Amino acid sequence: MRIKLDENLGVRTKNLFAAAGHDVHTVREEGLEGSSDTVLYEVCRDEERCLVTLDLDFADTVRFPPGENAGIAVIRFRENPSMQLLEKSAMRLLEMMEQHPIRRQLWIIDTMRIRIHSETD
Repeated sequence: MRIKLDENLGVRTKNLFAAAGHDVHTVREEGLEGSSDTVLYEVCRDEERCLVTLDLDFADTVRFPPGENAGIAVIRFRENPSMQLLEKSAMRLLEMMEQHPIRRQLWIIDTMRIRIHSETD
């Protein structure tokens, strides 16, 4: 799958996705740091890349409709996560992606569950 990691995710997360066989680009590598959420959403849509982010703003299905993109995965934490917790959540996301397509869906991954919103929700 084609993935774009938001600027709030680092090299270790990129390596996890790449090791799982995904084509991974990052916001940092492409010089998109500081871009508005709308610009980033449009870039991901145009490149047909699933956005993986910690930015809860992307959970707004009115601003960022699930049916118009290759998928959005928002990893959510109540507090600042440890590196171990972040990696555990990324691994849960990768496991889920192996079983179910994320295309045209919003997945919100928290410590207890993965909530899925599709274009029909």
